[in-house]
Amino acid sequence: MSTAAAPLPRPRHARRGLDIGPELEQGFDNLRSHKLRSLLTMLGMIFGVSAVIAMLSIGAGAQQQVIAFIEQLGVRNVIIEAREAGDSQALQRVRKMSAGLSFQDFRSIQANLDGIAATTARKRLVPTKILPKPQAEMPTVYGVGAAYERIANLRVTRGRFFTDADDKQAGPVAVLGQAAAAGLFGATDPLGQFVKVNQQWFRVIGVAGPQLSTQSDVAGLPAQDQNNLIYVPIMSAILRLEDSLSWQKDEIDGVYITLKPEADVVTAGSVVRGLLDVSHRGASDFSVIIPAELLAQQQRTKRLFEIVMVAIASISLLVGGIGIMNIMLASVMERTREIGVRRAIGATRRAIVRQFLVETTIITVTGGLVGTVVGVVLSELVAYFAGWETVVTVTSVAVACIVSVTIGIVFGLYPAVRAAKLDPVNALHYE
Repeated sequence: MSTAAAPLPRPRHARRGLDIGPELEQGFDNLRSHKLRSLLTMLGMIFGVSAVIAMLSIGAGAQQQVIAFIEQLGVRNVIIEAREAGDSQALQRVRKMSAGLSFQDFRSIQANLDGIAATTARKRLVPTKILPKPQAEMPTVYGVGAAYERIANLRVTRGRFFTDADDKQAGPVAVLGQAAAAGLFGATDPLGQFVKVNQQWFRVIGVAGPQLSTQSDVAGLPAQDQNNLIYVPIMSAILRLEDSLSWQKDEIDGVYITLKPEADVVTAGSVVRGLLDVSHRGASDFSVIIPAELLAQQQRTKRLFEIVMVAIASISLLVGGIGIMNIMLASVMERTREIGVRRAIGATRRAIVRQFLVETTIITVTGGLVGTVVGVVLSELVAYFAGWETVVTVTSVAVACIVSVTIGIVFGLYPAVRAAKLDPVNALHYE
């Protein structure tokens, strides 16, 4: 005769279930009955989380703007900038060793550097007078070759960029940056119009799209509004716009080089630096900027900045965690008799621990959510009133919330364990 197998006994925790609904309900009831205390306990989490998010968003915005500007410079490019002397005495000392950046240097680089895909010299001029009269700041004139459009990733939204033929003929043609076009002609279409720079007239043949700019120097590159520019052929700038004091300045003040994909940018930068050191006899009157190196450096700086900001802001969260522990310890003392009653009617130590951890988690999660909202609002306010670009990333929100909840649970664990260890008999007689 076969006997049916007896069912296996269900584990104790399975019989009891893992439902924490009663603990959640009781936790919310307890927090609602002590609204002021609960709010003060949450403030540490709220301020900590909002500080993490706001600081990371401000830092990320600043770093992202710089990184985007460096990427715009071109990671396959090498840029040479002339260093202007601070005064006439410094200029005289430099001129004893070096005549400054020149077309001879430009030709020497072209002849000795391998892997060049495109290159152009640059002559930068600040006009004394422009017609039509600018509605904002005076635009700067960039005398460049036709290759500049490709090298600088310049996007011409209307019309065209000038050609090599325009440059060879020193043609009186110009391409306006977006801000220069708006400042000179407003809502009027500038194509075909004329701009008088100093005493020379230039016909507008194109308008460039928006370019990123920085408010401060970046590794030797002077701060310049890249949208408030007038591009003209470099020979036009030299032959038509140079003044009588041009002997005090470098023949050209910049060189842009784009390298082929197989060429090593860092090695090319070293070669260029060596060539110029020899021809300038160590005068150090130039800077060689390699955007690829700058980009890698900025990315390392960004990661370090994020670590430092998280560490600093986590101090606020740590203080908030200590506050939670103090409040929960006080709550244990206040609810000693309640704990004794629950133990007397069968509540286990695990249930007591879980009850206090649920209350701690409610406080930290609520504080984390409110702090996230406050942090996002703070970053938006900074962006609006200070004019800084801020970027609220998913990473910053996740880090802030995870750290806050972790600290809350860790600091809430000791009061919970202490409550669970209370002797039921003594707790019932506690007054």
